[in-house]
Amino acid sequence: MSLPAGPWASAPGALPGTRPDHALDLVLGELGAGHLPFVPELPDRGVGADAVGRSASFLVDMPVDLQPSGWRLVDRPGADLGRGRSWWGQDLDALAERGEEAAQALALQVGLLGPWSLAAALQRQRGEVAVSDPGARRDVVESLAVGLGDVLAAVRRAASGADLVVLLDEPSLPAVLLGRVPTASGYGSLRSVPVQEVREGLRTVVGAAHAAGAAVVLRCHDEDAPLALLGETLADGVAVRVPSEASGAGSAVWDRVAGLLDAGTTTVLTPRGAGRAADPEALAALVSGPCQQTGIDGDLLARTALGAVPSVPGRGMSREDLARTARAAELLRDGT
Repeated sequence: MSLPAGPWASAPGALPGTRPDHALDLVLGELGAGHLPFVPELPDRGVGADAVGRSASFLVDMPVDLQPSGWRLVDRPGADLGRGRSWWGQDLDALAERGEEAAQALALQVGLLGPWSLAAALQRQRGEVAVSDPGARRDVVESLAVGLGDVLAAVRRAASGADLVVLLDEPSLPAVLLGRVPTASGYGSLRSVPVQEVREGLRTVVGAAHAAGAAVVLRCHDEDAPLALLGETLADGVAVRVPSEASGAGSAVWDRVAGLLDAGTTTVLTPRGAGRAADPEALAALVSGPCQQTGIDGDLLARTALGAVPSVPGRGMSREDLARTARAAELLRDGT
């Protein structure tokens, strides 16, 4: 599967609340036909519902447990891993009740942490993070690739055979590449991971998603996001946090966006300041203006999409945030 033509709207998966049925109703109601709704993440539910716990529950033969210092790889599955898998089971049950509705959208998005952010978050049994050890980080990559195939098969069954898109979120990728992941003591940083190994690890997980019939979007909103590297992973799309202008320092980012589009990679754009945009027209203008200045129009614009952000940082995505982003994408699609 390839990503659908755009512009369309989607969002990373975290929402406030604890009811997967309510969250899915919200998402499918605002990002239905013509957009990419997503399977919501509900961290307010507690242990195992957070991004690390949820993604780690997808690993195969690598059980985890929550320690005071964070999630740790352990010998045998325990209660914390069981909670994470139970939350996921509830999500699938809620999705199955709405499967036909989900199948009416352009595709359904499933989000999880990418292998490098997961390896930077999980501790080995002696306390050091997995990304510090070549064998451990290889195991995380391979285990996630196998687990992702199982996850996508389960989602497809629940969603009445809907087309699927995987959003691999890599917030820690710059820290992994630049040697900024802290040691267990917190007084130092780990050595950087070679860029070739990072690229191949991402390609392994992207390839697993492709083998399962899903498209892939890689997301890294850090200021040091390695956009060129993300474009070399064979992913179908890259999510980019872009400035709301195409002049000055912002022009370099928009030039890289244009390069991704020229190479055939869809870009999911989230302009800085989007959370303060008061209406869909204002949000669309944050993208259309810089696109025009950079020469992104016509066929290239059809390979763009909009990513929603919370209006109020720290409060989670609201219905209004999703609705505004969907309408802004429609305005871009209509050329208005």
